[in-house]
Amino acid sequence: MMKRCVLIAVLMLFAAVQLEAQGLFIGPQGGYEKARDADEGKLMGGVALRLKLPFALGAEASINYRQDKFGDGAVTVRSWPVMVTGMFYPIPIVYGAIGAGWFNTTIDFDESKFPANTVHDQTKQQFGYHFGAGLELPLGPTIKLTGDIRYVFLNYKFETIPGGDDVKSNFYVVTVGLLFKLM
Repeated sequence: MMKRCVLIAVLMLFAAVQLEAQGLFIGPQGGYEKARDADEGKLMGGVALRLKLPFALGAEASINYRQDKFGDGAVTVRSWPVMVTGMFYPIPIVYGAIGAGWFNTTIDFDESKFPANTVHDQTKQQFGYHFGAGLELPLGPTIKLTGDIRYVFLNYKFETIPGGDDVKSNFYVVTVGLLFKLM
């Protein structure tokens, strides 16, 4: 009987800790991203909204701004990814992430590097998906520090550039953020 009471008390304590950790959080995030064939990596920034659910689950919606240059600056790609991510917390501060995103993308061509009238700037939308892992460290009852790494599968098609079909634009992003509890 004593073992059963101790087990119930431990389960109730664990449930109370999980209930306290739940809630809706919002905050800024910044990071570093590098597309596979981009000229160099870039800093990016945005905002995230995260919902912690019971039973080690969570969800996040985020919007960021990112920019890549390809072909020694011949092509500049600017993107505003809107991402939705499902999260699983095997332990309260560590999570795995998997999700999808919609990328509103503008592709600007440096026309001085191409024959006349062969390229034109483009704006389009593209779907991508991602996976990753991270840490979520409480800094108090209403603030969390987050950090993660995600790999994003997003292959842009540069049909108008000779050899453009071979350009790899999948990227990884390392982010750090602060989340503030809303409720």
